[in-house]
Amino acid sequence: MTERTLINALAALEDGPVKIQGWVDTVRDQKKVQFVVLRDETGACQLVNPRSEGREEISDTISGLAQGTMLTVEGDLKKDERVKLGGLEVKVSSITVNSEADPETPIADDSSIDKRLDWRFLDLRTERNNVMFRAQTTMTHAMRNYWYDRDYIEIFTPKFMATASESNAELFKVEYFDGVAYLAQSPQFFKQMAQSSGFGKVFEIGPAFRADPSFTSRHATEFTSVDAEISWIESHADVMDMQEELIRTALTAVKERHGDDIKRLFDVEINLPENPFPRVPLLEAREIVESRGHKFERQDLDMDPEGEREIGRWALEEHGSEFVFLTDYPASIRPFYHMRHESDAQLTKSYDLVWNGVEISTGAQREHRLDVLTEQIGEKGMDAKALEFYLDFFRYGAPPHGGFGMGLSRMLMLMLHQPNLREVTYLFRGPNRLQP
Repeated sequence: MTERTLINALAALEDGPVKIQGWVDTVRDQKKVQFVVLRDETGACQLVNPRSEGREEISDTISGLAQGTMLTVEGDLKKDERVKLGGLEVKVSSITVNSEADPETPIADDSSIDKRLDWRFLDLRTERNNVMFRAQTTMTHAMRNYWYDRDYIEIFTPKFMATASESNAELFKVEYFDGVAYLAQSPQFFKQMAQSSGFGKVFEIGPAFRADPSFTSRHATEFTSVDAEISWIESHADVMDMQEELIRTALTAVKERHGDDIKRLFDVEINLPENPFPRVPLLEAREIVESRGHKFERQDLDMDPEGEREIGRWALEEHGSEFVFLTDYPASIRPFYHMRHESDAQLTKSYDLVWNGVEISTGAQREHRLDVLTEQIGEKGMDAKALEFYLDFFRYGAPPHGGFGMGLSRMLMLMLHQPNLREVTYLFRGPNRLQP
């Protein structure tokens, strides 16, 4: 029996018999000859069937093919420079219909994003989406390799929690036998537990949940979070150093493996950072943004979306960087576990990372001293007793440590210059979407 050959492997073969399997993309049913574009998970090729005596069964089968029909085809591979699809053609000798497709497809190229998400499994059958998720695979593989090569430990933290992981807001509450549980907003507490466990350096790529009723282009209720935490740091600058190097590594891998396809399909050039990411204290960044004409409406000193876009433009113009770290956030808008500056307790040793004008990550040095943690919990008006299990992590010694959390889909969205997370998430979850 002839073994299946993936379409992207055909070019390396000599002319001769092959077996390929995939789905019908298009059919040109002409009087003397039939052409089928067959696509599999690696690419597309052209099938040809001359209408002649003794080939009626094959001809009739091809005439009845609908887009999406799954086929097994055996035939003779022939190199032909006139063929647009890679100069390759397969003359059909046998064709088997494995699964027929309904000829009335529910979506088209101009369908809305919500309609396409209703039929996501069909929407994903395009080369563009295939390359997008291959690029995501390369990105996560490169990050894992970066950490693995530097002796990090990969952890898998639980997603059921008895109490809030960061705050009492944006929590999904679920039934849990005779009680209740909460879906984890992040692996934050358990990453920190690993520091007290003597693991030193850890990472996780896993799901996180936010009960945020936002309908923006960059929010989701379930997302993949890229997290790391490291011990024995001197400040949040050490965390920024590591994250910057990680991102360079990931983008280099994507460009090397998929850069040409991304340019062809998305018209996007993967720009590898040549300069260090600029680091700007948040309050200074706000002044820069205001000097460029933006007026902040919010009163909490944080950046707003337009402020992020403006500081992103500034970083590109002044530093030639798509990335900018905004540092030293006020304690009033940061979680209780962010360490404060010794010289100014109103500021934290924390940062946000903005890429192409959108925040993709938050990082910080964590407070590891039990008495200070307890005091900061009280300042936030939170109940220390409800966080007793977390505070236990610091009762028996904890090293100075810090880390970050980063949204994977936001990275993909910004790298490929896509308009929203829905386009780049395999199956998106938002306030009004739980299917498919």
